Amino acid sequence: MKNLELQKHANDVRKGIITSVHSAKAGHPGGSLSAADVFTFLYFEEMNIDPANPEMDERDRLVLSKGHAAPGLYAALAHRGFFPVEDLTTLRKLGSYLQGHPCLGIPGVDMATGSLGQGISAACGMAVGAKLQKKDYRVYTILGDGEIEEGQVWEAAMFAGFRKLDNLCVIVDNNDLQIDGSIGEVCSPYPIDEKFKAFNFHVINADAHDFDSLRAAFKEARETKGMPTCIVVHSLKGKGVSFMENVADWHGKAPGDEDFAVAMADLDRIEKELAKKEGEA
Repeated sequence: MKNLELQKHANDVRKGIITSVHSAKAGHPGGSLSAADVFTFLYFEEMNIDPANPEMDERDRLVLSKGHAAPGLYAALAHRGFFPVEDLTTLRKLGSYLQGHPCLGIPGVDMATGSLGQGISAACGMAVGAKLQKKDYRVYTILGDGEIEEGQVWEAAMFAGFRKLDNLCVIVDNNDLQIDGSIGEVCSPYPIDEKFKAFNFHVINADAHDFDSLRAAFKEARETKGMPTCIVVHSLKGKGVSFMENVADWHGKAPGDEDFAVAMADLDRIEKELAKKEGEA
């Protein structure tokens, strides 16, 4: 898929994030926005999936270990055709199937997550299962850089490295901010790449907002044999929304009506710029 088309999808995903969190009056926009391009690349280019057959046996799996970024996952799934885009406005509403963290039963969701640190363990289990059943599907899991302060992450990493799970791709969304501020000030996990290398991972650093960089990283991950891969994607929290970018306060706060209008205006501006580029191509 061409990068411009991916950029348009990513902008739609960001609009879905802002719309759903505003409608819910709760949620986590900052880390959803920082991972929007990764969600887009995975669901629109990288993963072997079929929205018409979400339970396809040979499908690639994704575990959103940082489950609070569910608005980003839901927006990507909706725009990929797993369920109606209109349903995004039901986020966190009573009776809605789109709750604040991913739940099984949502089309396209492979694992219920929310308790930080546990998703990567589930992803390891899926990867081992594929090996035992001699299946070719790949397992992807997205972690937050604050989340990797959890000890269970490193137990799972030790297991994955020891078991040589080369069908597992761990993605760390390194936006450098968690709910209390900079991860370097709260409980520094740096250097992230060297830590995963110590657990026998092949490690790649990539730009979370550059589709050429993401494409090269995921290609390298697929071609790596005999060890799992960790892609550290360097991102900007709140990417695409002017007043949310690199502001920890937007980790878990919904925009009010005025902020919503500004955010959507920012994303409408990006949409027009992309349409202009498409017309000039």
